[in-house]
Amino acid sequence: MHHLSHGIYRRYLPQFAPFSGSIRQPYRENPVQTSLFLLPLPLNRATSLLMTYDTIIIGAGAAGMMCAAHTRGRTLLIDHAKAPGEKIRISGGGRCNFTNLATGAENFLSQNPHFAKSALARYTPFDFLDLIARYNIAWHEKARGQLFCDGKATQIVDMLRSEMAATGADLWLQSTVSNLRATPEGFSLTASRNDQPHHLIARNLVVATGGKSIPKMGATGLAYDIARQFDVSVTETRAALVPFTFTDQRFKALSGISLPVRASTNAISFDEDLLFTHRGLSGPAILQLSSYWTEGKAIALNLIPHMPLFDSLRTQRQTQGRRQLSTELSAHFPQRLVDYLSAPLNLTRRLADLSDDKLQSLCENLSNWQMTPTGTEGYRTAEVTLGGIDTNALNSATMACKAHPNLYFIGEAVDVTGWLGGYNFQWAWASGHAAGTAISNGPQ
Repeated sequence: MHHLSHGIYRRYLPQFAPFSGSIRQPYRENPVQTSLFLLPLPLNRATSLLMTYDTIIIGAGAAGMMCAAHTRGRTLLIDHAKAPGEKIRISGGGRCNFTNLATGAENFLSQNPHFAKSALARYTPFDFLDLIARYNIAWHEKARGQLFCDGKATQIVDMLRSEMAATGADLWLQSTVSNLRATPEGFSLTASRNDQPHHLIARNLVVATGGKSIPKMGATGLAYDIARQFDVSVTETRAALVPFTFTDQRFKALSGISLPVRASTNAISFDEDLLFTHRGLSGPAILQLSSYWTEGKAIALNLIPHMPLFDSLRTQRQTQGRRQLSTELSAHFPQRLVDYLSAPLNLTRRLADLSDDKLQSLCENLSNWQMTPTGTEGYRTAEVTLGGIDTNALNSATMACKAHPNLYFIGEAVDVTGWLGGYNFQWAWASGHAAGTAISNGPQ
């Protein structure tokens, strides 16, 4: 942190009087004063500290920490949480699914499907693997290219903190921000830390506050508020990677059952596990599908995506004709699911009584179970926010606003939403790296 001397003051703040206990208001009107970060803060002009940085980053999550680790010059990372990287800490069951080897632009949703290509190409999963190798962090691969720590997810947080320390970045936690304004030289804001107000100025401002998902961890729409203050467009947002709900609790009797399925909606399908819950449907297949689902649309579940059930039933009919259909299906599905489907699919019939056409009809029903969710569990349990800062307003190589070259948006705040399985962390690393290196390569 750097206190502002008279010489530095003249270089950075020609619109302020020499600091003697009174500060003129910067020229920009209508300061943002919303969300947990931007709490209205009465500034004690006689005791507030005036400090200057090259770059201020708001939000000490994955993207913000990565950005700070790549930003040279005087850098300050601010967050209202007690600890940085909280989403990293809880992800992957505490082991952090930190990237995916199959990462490509096709694994992301955005109004501009090409936007993410530049950042993702310049910082790949293998670049992140090189980084964790330097810290001797052991990892393993699960299905579909998903990489997890062998140990605790906090290893990733500790690594990023070490990288930040190497660049000399300051980290302020449990700090609130208010009175954000543009100035001719960059930005000014007021930060409250340990009940002490600090008046801060910086040439660059990076917004890395994420989206609205998991509000109990402090998530807010701050990034969108800041964007609107500077006339940067924000696309429609909603919860994504989130369970479906049904108001009639139709699957309550099946709660806890999991099985592999193919889940489909709006011409997109995912072959992964399904989990029945008291409130509806969850599991990887459903979380993936939720990002593409729109309210009022039906979804289809294929319970036999890779199962040659028709051939199996025909064979059993030849040798076990007197066996009840429900008994045979119990060899392929959980018993509670068979019991649930028994009445609507008439599973009490004997195999010998079923013609090929009837067996084929049964298989068609099991491969195209149609239903319409009431909704989703919303931001409360959503892993990410779909939509965000309009990518048309940003430079895809640097994450800087086209209309405000010293204002950057990175990570989940941007309208780039990844699939389940480490893709969103890779976007955080890539977009944070893009902004950090762009700032470092710019004028200091």
